[in-house]
Amino acid sequence: MQVETKYRPTIKAVEEAVATLQGVATETPLLKNFIYSEKFASAIYLKREDLQQVRSYKIRGAYNKISSISEEERRNGIICASAGNHAQGVAFACKKLKIHGTIVMPSPTPKQKVEQVKMFGGDYVDIELTGDTFDDAYKSAKHVCDTLGKTFVHPFDDEKIIEGQATVGLEIIKQLETPIDYVFVPVGGGGLASGLSSIFKLLSPTTKIIGVEPGGAPSMKTSISENRNVRLDKIDKFIDGAAVQQVGNLTLDICKENLHDMITVPEGKVCQTILDLYNKEAIVVEPAGALTISALDFYAEEIKGKNVVCVISGSNNDITRTAEIKERALLYNKLKHYFIIQFPQRAGALKEFVIDVLGKSDDITYFEYSKKTSRENGPAVVGIELEKQSDLSPLIRRMKERNFYGEYLNDKPNLFEFLV
Repeated sequence: MQVETKYRPTIKAVEEAVATLQGVATETPLLKNFIYSEKFASAIYLKREDLQQVRSYKIRGAYNKISSISEEERRNGIICASAGNHAQGVAFACKKLKIHGTIVMPSPTPKQKVEQVKMFGGDYVDIELTGDTFDDAYKSAKHVCDTLGKTFVHPFDDEKIIEGQATVGLEIIKQLETPIDYVFVPVGGGGLASGLSSIFKLLSPTTKIIGVEPGGAPSMKTSISENRNVRLDKIDKFIDGAAVQQVGNLTLDICKENLHDMITVPEGKVCQTILDLYNKEAIVVEPAGALTISALDFYAEEIKGKNVVCVISGSNNDITRTAEIKERALLYNKLKHYFIIQFPQRAGALKEFVIDVLGKSDDITYFEYSKKTSRENGPAVVGIELEKQSDLSPLIRRMKERNFYGEYLNDKPNLFEFLV
């Protein structure tokens, strides 16, 4: 009786992927970061996959997979589903290998990522936008694949994809000669975490690999916790590069065995990290690219005095999202608050509110009011940005003392979602 063996990336397979990727994927720098090293009393190194020519690590798996298909499969063409970065890697590979590809992306994919796919793929790729999530795009792509006989290039649940992503781990081990205590790796479908963790298990087994995924899309954490591949009914799609409703079967099997911990980070915390990296380091990252650094605060005590690597997975950020990123960061830090304010229907009421109710450093950032009735009080929706969290209680007290207070909206999601 033949016993079925589990798939695990081998050193030989990953070294073959390294050879395949020569001249295609850049060996990205592993740089010690002064600010975060000081903050956490550790040696924090950033693996800068955002500096790949397609601005994410996804080029590694995509090119490794597409290079491996047969001549007949090349003639039939390939198809993939992607929220953006995998699509760019596939597009680049199609053009370089002269293979026609169809790339199916969710309709809300940032325009910047769609344009990048067109640029990298040129005449060798067709783009289809469909559905609201990666999973919608995946279903559509699989249907076309089954109908037309194209080769499906999975973004994470594929042996060649995993082996290509594993080259990130091999590079880290080669680049840092000192022992590595922790590696924080972003998790969407789990391809990068599977490949990287497998290499570390073979070559640096004492290193603790920490998987990090968005708080609004905890598909890997949930699946590991329940010991089955769970499909989430609903996810927050903001961190589009790492927001999937269901991880892969291969990747789950590897991650539940190899990861020391699997944690989630709130989207607002990630937004603050994006702003900090830009303002303090002049580093532009996409939301998924900021996941690992965002996780450091939750491991602050454990990593003191340790050598820590954070994988910065990508930098395909759309500048039009900046306002939303700032808003989410302020809300997470409890510095932005929305109220229904009851304004007396008389001249001078707004002036009284600004002078006598607002604090000296409070700033009105949103105001919507319309006088439609002859009632004594007219409601206005007002957004106020504070200088520090402790300013909130005195602000509410002054509102109530002068009869302006109506309702606090931040903790009422059914109303709040119309504002943010």
